[in-house]
Amino acid sequence: MTPRATTPPTSPADDERLRRWRLVLGGDAADGTGRALTGRDAAIDAALGALYGRPDGDGRDRSGGLGASAPSVARWLGDIRTYFPSSVVQVMQRDAIDRLGLSALLLEPEMLQAVEADIHLVGTLLSLNEAMPEATRETARAVVRKVVDDLERRLASRTRAVIGGALDRSARVRRPRHQDIDWNRTIAANLKNYLPEHRTVVPERLVGYGRGARAAGKDVILCVDQSGSMAASVVYASVFGAVLASMRAVSTRLVVFDTAVVDLTDALDDPVDVLFGTKLGGGTDINRALAYCRGRITRPADTVLVLISDLYEGGIRDGMLKQVAAMRGAGAQVVVLLALSDEGTPAYDREHAAALGALGVPAFACTPDLFPEVMAAAIERRPVPAPPPA
Repeated sequence: MTPRATTPPTSPADDERLRRWRLVLGGDAADGTGRALTGRDAAIDAALGALYGRPDGDGRDRSGGLGASAPSVARWLGDIRTYFPSSVVQVMQRDAIDRLGLSALLLEPEMLQAVEADIHLVGTLLSLNEAMPEATRETARAVVRKVVDDLERRLASRTRAVIGGALDRSARVRRPRHQDIDWNRTIAANLKNYLPEHRTVVPERLVGYGRGARAAGKDVILCVDQSGSMAASVVYASVFGAVLASMRAVSTRLVVFDTAVVDLTDALDDPVDVLFGTKLGGGTDINRALAYCRGRITRPADTVLVLISDLYEGGIRDGMLKQVAAMRGAGAQVVVLLALSDEGTPAYDREHAAALGALGVPAFACTPDLFPEVMAAAIERRPVPAPPPA
């Protein structure tokens, strides 16, 4: 007698694997997994379906979506914060804004209070700045301030330490204390006094590190493209600008531009004021912005200009390159960052980047964690730690 076939028992690992596949596939008919969702899993599936649901083969929607109702969106925001970690919530919020056109709902105070604040949300709010009703503005500022304060806590101490050290080393003194002697430069300056019979150098002139309080100081100009694709860079640049402005040995200027140029230096004591003084979107005139910055340089040998732009120039290309060449020729250090963000390699104008490279100015994307080292190298006139070209 032939035994009757039976369904083999499943292990807990198999059950968990089916559960995960069911959540990934998300079909009403369980997508062939044979797994039905209940309780918390069903709620998670509904939250995912509201955002990522797509019409089935018969044209029916898997989910009704979020619709245009602010209350339904607020409930959905609460659900995803319940079921997912903060990093996933931020990704889902960005997807909801992009896929479902929810930007207009961010102009409502109740909605802003419900979202998980991150740098991408700040960029979206800044792009909506001019359309923002007065009732929403204070709530929006509170959201932006929370993100900015978090960034400052993360970045400020290390930035001050790294750049402060570079400023000390870049300020040379002729009568240093023993602990302040720069031995490498001292030996190089006294090689003519080498005594072969004693195999030693007689240091007639000592070269030492200066101290920050007595340093000659450096002028730093941050020239930031505020076109729509540069939103994260604008946020980080405002934070770093405020940190640099708090250092006595640095004179910091912050300039933002599209087709117009706006000098936000007077607002540098509060990066939130800086951000709400920007206007994300619009065209790009790098030549005009560099001409403005060049006109503010009074000590070229002690000036570092950082251009943060994807180099898609809407102005005069040759003019942009001439401005850079003129600043370099006068002795200023010029650094070009294609982006200042945590993202990967951005889209940028490769022809312009190559032309800047031919002038001795490397153009590269920079993460916020690397920015202090880039500035320190520029202050000390060392090669900047640029990654190899992509």
